[in-house]
Formats: sequence, structure tokens, C-alpha cells
Amino acid sequence: MWGAVAITYKLTCPLAQQHGLGARIVTSAVFFAVGTGLIVHVRRALLRELRQLREVAGAAQNVLLRPLPPRVEGLALAAGRLSATHGASVGGDLYEVAATDHGVRLVMGDVRGHGLAAIGTAAAVLGSFREAAHEEPELPLVLRRLERALARHMRERSRAEQLATGQPVNGATASDSAPAEEFVTVLLVEISRAGDVWALNCGHPWPYRLRGRAEPMVGGDPLPPLGPFPLPAELPLAHCGRLLPGDALALHTDGMEDARNAAGEFFPLQSVLSEAARTQPVSPQAVVHTVYGELLRHIGRLTSDDAALLVLRNDRHRVPSQQAETGRRARTMS
Repeated sequence: MWGAVAITYKLTCPLAQQHGLGARIVTSAVFFAVGTGLIVHVRRALLRELRQLREVAGAAQNVLLRPLPPRVEGLALAAGRLSATHGASVGGDLYEVAATDHGVRLVMGDVRGHGLAAIGTAAAVLGSFREAAHEEPELPLVLRRLERALARHMRERSRAEQLATGQPVNGATASDSAPAEEFVTVLLVEISRAGDVWALNCGHPWPYRLRGRAEPMVGGDPLPPLGPFPLPAELPLAHCGRLLPGDALALHTDGMEDARNAAGEFFPLQSVLSEAARTQPVSPQAVVHTVYGELLRHIGRLTSDDAALLVLRNDRHRVPSQQAETGRRARTMS
């Protein structure tokens, strides 16, 4: 339309055929108006397309890392995430909570790096957990399912990269060429009806228990991250302690504790959690809000690593005897 206006003026308007100063000024004004209108039209179209793309991306990201329900099996939940990728709310961090017949199961993980490749790996691990958490009776079996899903995803990604570069692909080549530097740290947690916290840790930070202050819930030496090395034959469950009614549990990725300010000082996550836990009863939403507010004030810029935080509070009023449960969980799975 704007082009038609300019051509019509040039061919039909008498002023456009004159060479005087006044005619030239009018012609310049007409073409300036046409150019301005064209730029405004293109800008509006691009902004509209960008807005639609963001809506689609937001919907896709919420499917991958969907919002958690406020309550699951007597546990109050809240979670937050901060992506290092500009314009994205999801990166290489992942978390999920599932209420199963075997207890409430949680996963918190961190894919090496961030960006589109990390999002694809996170999707593979999360998809496997959402099925295995309900199907597998023991937590070690869930972890083995995650390991197989990650290995399959890396083989498929390597095969796709080889096809894109024109390299020959066969079964052996695709398997052997999976990126050795790729790995995922994973923390699997199961909370029994008695409030006992059982965990399997593959190179991930241990959680904190919020009971007036933040206390690390450590269950021994962690296993290596998933990816570079196969899991050992035996996977002993770690008993990290108990969540009494009113206690809260905070799971996080290392993007929290590794965040630095301009002076190179690390973010004091435990101190911030302790301060947030002083207000009783602990509110998961308030803890998440406080931690991210302090994190952004500490770094003063866009974070260089993804940072995720999941907080849950035990709202169960009665904690039954856990003797039978402890005896059952004391064994290991091979």
C-alpha cells in the first residue's frame, strides 16, 4: 500500500514532475511520510510476531517445566526458576514433584550448560521421571530409568548432529560419538507418610531443612553425575532425616550457591534461607520470593547460570511410627 502511494504520487501528481525548490520539498515530505509509515507498519508487524512467538515459547516452557500444584499429599509447595538464557524462563535446571503409591517423589536436576541443548536434555530426563516415579516401586529403579533415558537422548542428538553435518552414521558410530562432556546432576527424593526423607544423589547439592534456620540434610558422599560414568551395581538409599509437621525442605541447583556479585563473593544461600525460616510457620511462597529477591540484589545483573529453587512444607498433623518404614528402606537395590 505504501509503495502504491509513492508510485501514484510520482506518476500522477504535477508537483512530482517539477524541479523547483518548493516542488522538491513537497516531494521529499511525501516520500518521508511514506517511508515513516512503512517503517511503523513493519515495526508493528515484527512486534506482533515477536509477541506471538513469546506466547508459544511460554506455553512450551510451561509444558516442559509445568507449574507445581500448591499442595501435594499434605505438603505445601512453591518453586521458582531463573534462566541464564535471555528471553527464556526455562534452561538446564529441572524439577518435578509426583504423588505416587510409594510416597511423594521429587527430582531436582541440573544439565551442564544452558540454552536449547540443555532444554532438550532436561526434557528427556523430566519425561522419564514422570513415568518412572509412578511405575517403579523403588527409588534406585527410578534413577536407572533416568540414566537410560539420558543415554538414549544423547545418542539420538549425536546422530542428528552427524546427519546435519553430512557425516556417515551407523549404530556404533552414533553410540560412541555421544558427547562425553555432557552430564546431568540429579537429586532424587522420596518423602514417606512418616516424614522420612530418602535420597539418591548424583553429584547434586544436598537440600536444606528449614526448622527455624537452614540445616543441610546430607546423606553421605554423592554418586557421580549421570552421563560420564555408568551407575554402580548397588545404589544404597541415603536416609537424610525426618520432616516433622511444620518443617520445610529446600532443594536447589548450584546456580544459587555459585552466583557471585561484582566483588566475586558467592551468594550466601544458607544464611538467606535461615533468615527466611525465622518467620513461623514457614511459607514456601515467601521463602522462594525472598531468596530470589536477595539473589538478584546480590548479583546485580543477569545470572550467568540457571538457578532453580523448590520449597515444600510438611502440613501433615500426625507423624506415625516409622520403624517398619525404616527397616524396609535400609536395604539397597542393585
